Amino acid sequence: MDPKEGSHFSVWLLFVKHLVWFLEKNSSMADKSKILIIGGTGYFGKFVVEASAKSGHPTFVLVRETTLSDPAKGKLIENFKNLGVTLLHGDLYDHQSLVNAIKQVDAVISTVGALQLADQTKIISAIKEAGNVKRFLPSEFGNDVDHVHAVEPAKSVFETKAQIRRATEAAGIPYTYVPANFFASFILPILLKSGGDKVTILGDGNVKAIFNKEDDIATYTVKAVDDPRTLNKTLLIMPPNNIYTFNELVALWEKKVGKTLEKIYVPEEQLLKDIQDAPIPFNVGLAINHSIFIKGDQTNFEIDPSWGVEASELYPDVKYSTVDEMLDQLV
Repeated sequence: MDPKEGSHFSVWLLFVKHLVWFLEKNSSMADKSKILIIGGTGYFGKFVVEASAKSGHPTFVLVRETTLSDPAKGKLIENFKNLGVTLLHGDLYDHQSLVNAIKQVDAVISTVGALQLADQTKIISAIKEAGNVKRFLPSEFGNDVDHVHAVEPAKSVFETKAQIRRATEAAGIPYTYVPANFFASFILPILLKSGGDKVTILGDGNVKAIFNKEDDIATYTVKAVDDPRTLNKTLLIMPPNNIYTFNELVALWEKKVGKTLEKIYVPEEQLLKDIQDAPIPFNVGLAINHSIFIKGDQTNFEIDPSWGVEASELYPDVKYSTVDEMLDQLV
């Protein structure tokens, strides 16, 4: 073969390889739903935005003009742009901007905070009007609110989430609910490190709770968006290596730090009094902890396949961070 012809062949082969890669990449992306995240600049929302973008979903974030001019959010917004995220100007309280944003996507994930939970009815109305959404994931990411035994003020918070579930169903919107249990990166330092050489244990310490790392929760959430197995189901994140009693958690931590901590046990009666005496929002947090560590609301029910699936079983390919690994990082 003429060397010149061989050279042309090599260039042609390289071109074909790049073309195949480009088509495969874009075909893969075309198969994935376009996702809009509402509340994407909040504590948990940013993890969902990153998980969505990194998994190849065309990712959109609803942002207010004031957010774009907020110096505290500047680095986060820049990170979104670097990930290829599309920023859509709009507001939860501006119906038309919501509808316009929703019409550009296939799925909507809400990660709004506690004060905006009830206002998710505005998202439901906009989804209903837009008429194109294949999946809605309302802001959940805590206890499964259909299986709780909470006292006030947590009871009202959980009831608000449950009301959003019922409103979504009544509107005929395809949904997935994602109770994520504890945000581990947030709660573990509070439970184990805030008391120095002392640790406060709620109840008798023998009730099991679940601790999941925020970016793992986000990964499972995004995986559920296009999965027919999670359609109109609750996706519970309950990986076996992250289920611990308070006593087991403390014992593991003592092993990591090489010392025995003084343990202060708070009986239910005292905790209920503390909830009544504490100011907002501390009373909410204490009441949620009562639901978890006294009533066992994260682990005291069985998942029925008719309404729920478990994330680590559904997605065994996800290598989630275990509590053991997370505590290593806290030492």
